[in-house]
Amino acid sequence: MPSRSRSKPAPARSRPPLQRMLQIHRVIQSGAYPTAADLALGLEVSRKSVYRDLEFMRDRLDLPLEWNAHHGGYHYTAEVKDFPTLQMTEGELVALVVAEKALQQYPGTSFEKPLLSAIQKMEQSLPDTISLSLSGVEQSISFRTRAEPILNLEVFDALAKATAARHQLELAYRKPGQPRTEQRRVDPYHLANINGEWFLFAYDHLRKDIRTFVPARIKSLRRTGRTYARPLKFDLEKRLRDSFGVHSGHGEFEVILRFTDEVADYIREKKWHDSQQLRELRSGGVELRLKLSSLPEIERWVLSWGGNAVVVRPAELVQSVRRSAKKILRAASGGSKSAHLGRKHGRRQVSAQVA
Repeated sequence: MPSRSRSKPAPARSRPPLQRMLQIHRVIQSGAYPTAADLALGLEVSRKSVYRDLEFMRDRLDLPLEWNAHHGGYHYTAEVKDFPTLQMTEGELVALVVAEKALQQYPGTSFEKPLLSAIQKMEQSLPDTISLSLSGVEQSISFRTRAEPILNLEVFDALAKATAARHQLELAYRKPGQPRTEQRRVDPYHLANINGEWFLFAYDHLRKDIRTFVPARIKSLRRTGRTYARPLKFDLEKRLRDSFGVHSGHGEFEVILRFTDEVADYIREKKWHDSQQLRELRSGGVELRLKLSSLPEIERWVLSWGGNAVVVRPAELVQSVRRSAKKILRAASGGSKSAHLGRKHGRRQVSAQVA
């Protein structure tokens, strides 16, 4: 991050090439007519490094740089107002910090190293004064993930590469609740991070349809040696448009939920779905209307509000929430009985030991 790289002044010899060239530019622009030896001494680098920098400035950055025999040093043959370095607005600089912060949520993934490298190159090309101004931003913005997904980085890296290169894969995949894995031959279309979790959207040759896979459930994979062409009709945004998360269905459900005044502000403060419509209730609560293609994910979401959400429509969702609520009550009741029996049993043990 900019603040870490600037918190302790690094020795000049460790300065990145663009920073060295910026210093060379300032010396030449001042009219000092420096030699390569002068510049090497001031920058604490070899003359060879200075010659490379001068050549780059002249040939790649198109600066009017020449040796002046009369003065015995380098100069510009025409006016140079600004060094041709990376130009960024303040908003873009803040976005750069946010991007690097967000990346820290997924250490070790195949995206981390190249993206960090690109960010560092951009940071190094900025003047010190601009980079220093980012320290306050860096210290005032952070990301926190409540439940960070556990990734097998080797599997994830192989998935990312195969998806980019259109390589067909054979997966050893374990479904939730099943102890054994099953072999699935897939064409990986897209890797997506949705609400902090990674998902692979792929054509499943066993099901003859597009399926959603969780990378954490892939125990191993191998390339089949075949490539594929991703169909033009595949559109992830369109596929997920009527879902409440990652699972899309073929139904058409008008979902109506009512929230109590205790949680209404939380509902008002977010956009939960593109189709949502909010209506204020006299009680202080709020009504939320959605158009969805499937119901399992919205059911889990309703239950997460712990009685502060009531399903009005559709009837299928009303019934499924009731069934789930009854299961919760039975489980809680069973847990209470077990705890009660445990306490009674414990008292008997204590009595026996005391006796």
